Formats: sequence, C-alpha cells, structure tokens
Amino acid sequence: MPETEKTAAPATPWEYTLTIPHDLRAVTVCRRTLRLILTMHGLIGLVDTAELLATELVGNAVRHTKGPVILRVSWKPGTLRIGAWDANPEPPEPPRELAKHLDLEEGRGLGLVRACADLWGWQPLSRNGSKGKYVWCELTTAA
Repeated sequence: MPETEKTAAPATPWEYTLTIPHDLRAVTVCRRTLRLILTMHGLIGLVDTAELLATELVGNAVRHTKGPVILRVSWKPGTLRIGAWDANPEPPEPPRELAKHLDLEEGRGLGLVRACADLWGWQPLSRNGSKGKYVWCELTTAA
C-alpha cells in the first residue's frame, strides 16, 4: 500500500467569512463548513479542536444574542484564527474554571475556548452600521 503524501500547512494567508441566521442549526453548518475549509487547505490536524472552538463561539453568539452571526476563519502561516461577530456589544461573560464546572451542561463555552486555544479575546466591533462584539481565538502550529 503506498504511503499517503503529507500535505504541508499553507504558506499563503487566506480568510473565509460565513454569515449565518439566528438559528441553532447554523452552528452545525458552521462546524461542517469549517471542517471542509481546513481539510481543503491541508490543516486536518487542527480540525477537531477548531470545530470545538467554532462551535462554542458561534453557539454562544446564537444563544445569547439576537440577529445574525458572522463566523470568520483566517490563516496566517502558523496561526489559525476563528472568530464570531454578533450584534450584542456587551462583553462575553468571563470563562469559568472548567475543573469546577465539568458537571454543567451549559456555561462552559468560554472555559473550553480558554483551555483549548493558544490565545483568545474579544473586542467591540461595528459591522454594516451595527454595533456588536467579535470574540476570537487562535490555534498555532509548530513551525
């Protein structure tokens, strides 16, 4: 059986933006779209963690705000950034300590993001005349 050729991480930057409706089903659409994007760009090693992070960011935006959500996924060599914009300018609730809240079914989202991402944050942001916030996280790869 021939060895499969390993694909190197992309050397050139790219970015995708997906506008989704205020609908919990959109979280699944985002997750599957992200999987396809990363697979097509040879970043399959980041897929599982990236899906978890995108699910938490988009899920929080859909659950806790009204209006559409925008998922943004970008790559600069060595760094994958995943972010979700929503129309609520209020800061996200601080992440909970995961170890203390493992038994909860809700409220662990940003704790998971903090635990799994190399870096995360948020910033107030305006888009198309609407004020809101952008919550993002980054995954880095070995050089």
